[in-house]
Amino acid sequence: MLRHIKNSNGEGTREVNATRTVERLWVTGGDRQTVSHAGTHVLGELADRVGLTAGYSAAVPWAGERAFGHDRGRLLGQVAVMLAAGGRCVADMGALRDQPDVFGEVASPATIWRAFDAIDDSVLDALRAARATARAKAWAAGGAPGEVVLDVDASLVEIHSERKQGATPHFKRGFGFHPMFCFLDATGEALAGVLRPGNAAANSGADQLAVVEMAIAQLPGEHQQGHQPGDAPDSVVHPILVRADSAGAVRGFIDGLVARNCEFSISARVSNALDTAIAAVADD
Repeated sequence: MLRHIKNSNGEGTREVNATRTVERLWVTGGDRQTVSHAGTHVLGELADRVGLTAGYSAAVPWAGERAFGHDRGRLLGQVAVMLAAGGRCVADMGALRDQPDVFGEVASPATIWRAFDAIDDSVLDALRAARATARAKAWAAGGAPGEVVLDVDASLVEIHSERKQGATPHFKRGFGFHPMFCFLDATGEALAGVLRPGNAAANSGADQLAVVEMAIAQLPGEHQQGHQPGDAPDSVVHPILVRADSAGAVRGFIDGLVARNCEFSISARVSNALDTAIAAVADD
């Protein structure tokens, strides 16, 4: 799917792939126009160059006799750009929509809601695979961190409506959700997340291990090597360190990390039993 756009001087046209998050720009001098959120264009350009936008587009199948009016890869990429710029809801897409020369056509709130409502488990898996492929390309180009450190933690999200699906009271006497996340320390990016109701436990070893597994699946193949259950320790190419606070001091979670040949640094509440166990560990 191709379309024409004009260059920065309004002269001539060129063909570009329509599966883009942002428009192509040219740097010129002497113009007095200004662009708000200019830095977010760089983020969208990066998504386009590593193939994330095209990957998202291929991951969302369309049903019916004709294709979507708004390419779903472009739509999802633009939503990500909006969130990175500090937006919090679909209405904030207006900041991009008001600058068509920079961000191109932006879908309406209704179209965006329909796009997200149509994402099921199979589409979500395809979107995750597209993200992993794009990350591998970025890391191969020099973006790989010196070491892989994964931080696991749950986060409370307050909601002010009882009608939200899955929203429940939580342990801090608030109301909302309690998702579990796994972040890459080097960049702060959320590699994986699990949506959970507000009353979900912070020390759920199963949920913690689930986000670690999903996070490892987001890494390039070489970084995953040796980190599947049952892999030999000497098959690890890139060590992975998993960190968690005292909520991670769960036997099932720790055993799962050991089975995946992951190093770990986990806080634990001080107790006589813990002191005794540490003292019993041999010096070597």
